[in-house]
Amino acid sequence: DYEPKKKEYNFYLTYKLVHAWWDAVGLGLEEAQKQYADRGITINYEYTAPVTPDAIDQVNRLEEAAGRGFDVIGVDVNDIKIVTPTINNLIDQGVKVMTFSSSDATKEDGCKRIAYVGNTHNYQDGADLAEILAEKIDYKGQVAALAGTIGAQNDNDSVENALTFTEGFLQKYPDLKGIFCNNMGNPIGAAQAVVDAGKAGQIVLVGMDHDKRALEYLRDGVIQALGVQDCFKMGFDTIQVAIMIADGLEPGADTYPEQTEETTSIIYQEDAQRMLDMLYPAS
Repeated sequence: DYEPKKKEYNFYLTYKLVHAWWDAVGLGLEEAQKQYADRGITINYEYTAPVTPDAIDQVNRLEEAAGRGFDVIGVDVNDIKIVTPTINNLIDQGVKVMTFSSSDATKEDGCKRIAYVGNTHNYQDGADLAEILAEKIDYKGQVAALAGTIGAQNDNDSVENALTFTEGFLQKYPDLKGIFCNNMGNPIGAAQAVVDAGKAGQIVLVGMDHDKRALEYLRDGVIQALGVQDCFKMGFDTIQVAIMIADGLEPGADTYPEQTEETTSIIYQEDAQRMLDMLYPAS
């Protein structure tokens, strides 16, 4: 319902790495841009990231963008300790900086960012999936976990790395009962390794998000549960919040939340085909 104060806005949005997960966020950005265009409001934005996650690269991108006069700069924080000082320096210089997508740097972290749009419950998502895994193995047995980088443990989505690491798990731990996968690439690589080893259905796999291959493995019973984040809405809401920040509004009860919380839905085998049909309709 908010009526923007200007007819044109310019935003800079940098995220962690080039990957299909962030492409879905980008679709939400595009839809918001279209809907505002229908209202006669032009939204220009740059949406950019490195090929591999790199906190120093992210700092350099932020500093470069700060000199280009954008209305708002948004960042999906790669490493809180490394990136927060740069965010704070920019805020102190009068640059409007928000965070978005998969990772925040909060006030509790010492960050002065204005607001965040994205997943505010990564910890709970992990706990929910871990509980599902534990229940399915009757709370007994060896479990392996696939993470990301040290600074951002849900980063570095690499199917190839997940495949290699899982092959190592299976060789070292022949009695392995479950594998926890906490980003979009890990469930795919882990599932492929389990299938290749002839252990599909014998090892419980849980993981994150909406990759077509992961959903197919879920449908086929190789993966037992996926936590699917609403990436589209993350992108859409990012534009809406950025407009209000650009217009000088502070977060609050009458404006917008300091943290816009997007949803994660846990889906199971019976949900997989419906999700495939919705996200990947046959051409």
